[in-house]
Amino acid sequence: MLVVNTETIPGHEITKVLGLVQGNTIRAKHVGRDIAAELKNLIGGELTGYTELLTEARRQAVERMMAQAEQLGADAIVNVRFTTSAVAAGAAELYAYGTAVTIAPGSQAL
Repeated sequence: MLVVNTETIPGHEITKVLGLVQGNTIRAKHVGRDIAAELKNLIGGELTGYTELLTEARRQAVERMMAQAEQLGADAIVNVRFTTSAVAAGAAELYAYGTAVTIAPGSQAL
């Protein structure tokens, strides 16, 4: 399945719009990651524990969005976006959404 953040897919024609699809996950901070982050704040650098947490959250949200699109019979998801929000102290939601579509090779295929 093609997943893009553009409104069109070069070389393809959107034949049907199936509607909004979405996926989300809510993740809580981990005490061990918080301690490591505090130490890293003293010396600077990437907070790898949080990077890994957000990478996994994005992956899971996209997988859930793709599963919903597959249930609708989609070939692709266009105009994909991500957003985050705090839902509780120490917990945040990562939300992925886009438009499920069917596609066919366009007459101007690359």
